[in-house]
Parts: sequence; structure tokens; C-alpha cells
Amino acid sequence: MLNLLTTWYKERFSDPQAVTLVFILMGIALAIYFAGGLLAPLLVALVLAFLLEWPVAQMIKVGMNRTTAASAVLVLFIGTMLLITFGLVPSIWKQGLALITDLPTMLDKGLHTAQSYVNQYPQFVNPDQLDTMVGELKKMLDTQHLLDIGKQIIGYSASLLVLMVYAILVPLLVFFFLKDKDELIKGSKRFIPTNRELARKVWYEMHQQIFNYIRGKVIEIIIIGGVSYVFFAIMDLRYAALLGVLTGLSVLIPYVGATLVTLPIALVAFFQWGISPEFGYLMLGYGIIQALDGNLLVPILFSDAVDLHPVFIIAAVLIFGGLWGVWGVFFAIPLASLVKAVLNAWPTPNSQVNGVEPKTE
Repeated sequence: MLNLLTTWYKERFSDPQAVTLVFILMGIALAIYFAGGLLAPLLVALVLAFLLEWPVAQMIKVGMNRTTAASAVLVLFIGTMLLITFGLVPSIWKQGLALITDLPTMLDKGLHTAQSYVNQYPQFVNPDQLDTMVGELKKMLDTQHLLDIGKQIIGYSASLLVLMVYAILVPLLVFFFLKDKDELIKGSKRFIPTNRELARKVWYEMHQQIFNYIRGKVIEIIIIGGVSYVFFAIMDLRYAALLGVLTGLSVLIPYVGATLVTLPIALVAFFQWGISPEFGYLMLGYGIIQALDGNLLVPILFSDAVDLHPVFIIAAVLIFGGLWGVWGVFFAIPLASLVKAVLNAWPTPNSQVNGVEPKTE
């Protein structure tokens, strides 16, 4: 057994480039895992700078210098974020509070409906079981309980001081990352071993895929959220803006998100209309939106960005979401693609024997 492990180790880790790649990946992973909270502003700024590099590069091509291009792109980005924050968030907040306020009424309506079904079909549901379920549901919907859940979701780190630090540090970091990109990359190379051709190959393979994925995911959120909101508004569904935003954000979690957001939409529609044609039309339209998203929009946006089996995608969501929360869920597919790129680029015994070296761009 020991000889087998020794042989496997020599075959897989005899290449110095492979060892360098392992150390780079382990260093990044350990830094994020153990110091992710401290480095959060830096990581957020890196992600934003990575996304905003493309418009900066386009402005440089038309004759702008990098400092002017970085300033213009950052101002446009901050303006867009402020517009969304002060234009959309207040409406979503009001509808969320209204939904919490209306939950007791909706619960009473659902209770009366369920009680009528119990009276009609007592052989299927025991009245005592229904009372127990209703009692537990009322505890869950208690206002204080909802507030406690909200605090846990938001996290105690989301204090005013932390938000102020993010609001000041992140734009500054993004500006300097965009403005001094070449100098920062050149300086960081001093801390990376020279045998990094394999790491460079993996990075070149992942660079465009990650950008295409994030860009496509943002476009998908906007399209699905906007179309859902318009459809809900036309159907005169209550909390249309809130449910539309939730539907748009649900695409962040492949396969799982759509399932989770379907429940509140169905419950609100049921409490508003009951079992009626409107309820059926709403669920039919919502199903069509989800079908078009999965079978038309996703293949168009991610045809060149994602080539992973659904099983691996779901596993990535569970693993990276458990490690890094919301950020892990959002970057689950890029991280899974990174794992796949590393496995594809990793030297094999045959390639070492035949003298095949990984090519770099």
C-alpha cells in the first residue's frame, strides 16, 4: 500500500510546476478560509475590479488613459448602485414589511381553507394534527422570531460602522486596482515561484470563463427579475416587486433557487385568489418563465462559460456555499470550473513520458 501511494505521489507531483500550482491554490484557499472576514473589503474590491476591467480596457482602446478610464467607469458604477439602492430598495423594503404584517391574516385564511378540507375529508387529515401544525406555524411567523431570523441572515457584522468602512474602502480599492493594474501584477509576481507555467495556463483558461459567467449571471438576474416583476404586476399579484426581485436572485443558486422561490409565490397567490383561474394562470406563466430561463436564456448566456454536469453544479453549490455562505453560492460554478481546469491541465504520467509540456499563451 505504501509503495502504491509513493508511486502515485511521484507520478502526480514530480513536476515542479504542479507543486507550484498546488502551493498557489492552497495559499489562496487558506487565506480566504481563515482570513476571509478580515480580507472581505479587499476580496470584494478585487471581484469588482475584475468585472470593471473590461469597460476600462474598451475606453483605453479609444484613446483614454487608464486613470481617466478607471475614474469614469467607477463613477458610472457607483451612480448605478446608488440609483438601485435609493430607487428600488425602498419599494422592496416596504413590500417586505407589508408581507410580514399580512402574514397573520394570510395564516387565518389558510387555516379556514385547511379546516374546510379537514371537515370534508377527515379520513386523510386528523384535526389534532392540523392544530399542532398551525401552532408551530404561528410560532415560526411570530414577529420577534422573524426579526431574529433576519438578524441571523444579515449578520451582526452588518453594523453601521462596517457599512461605512465598506462604502469608503471598497471604491478606493477598486480605483487603485483599475488604475495601477500593471504595477500591482508586476509587484505580486515577486512572491510567486518562477515555475508557474501550469498556473498561468489554468488562469488563462479560467479568466474568460469566469468573466463570461459573472456577466451572464448579472444579465440573467436582470432579465428574469424584470420579466417576473412585469408579469406579476400585470396579474396584479401582491408584493410584485419583492417577488420579482426574489425570482431574479433565485438564479444565483442553480436548480435549488427556483425551487425555493416557488413556494412564497405560490403561497401569496393562493392567499390572494385561492384555487381559482387567476392562481392557475399565474403559476402557468411563472412556469413558462422558468422553462424559458433554463432552456433558452441559460444556453445563450453560458454556452461558452459552463460545461459541467448538473450533479457537479449542485455539489459545488452545497460545498462552497457551506464554506463561504452567499459568496460561495455565487461563485460555486466558477470555482467548480476552476477545479475542472486544474484537473484537465494537471500533468499525467503519459505526458511526462512523451515530453509534452503544457502550452501557455
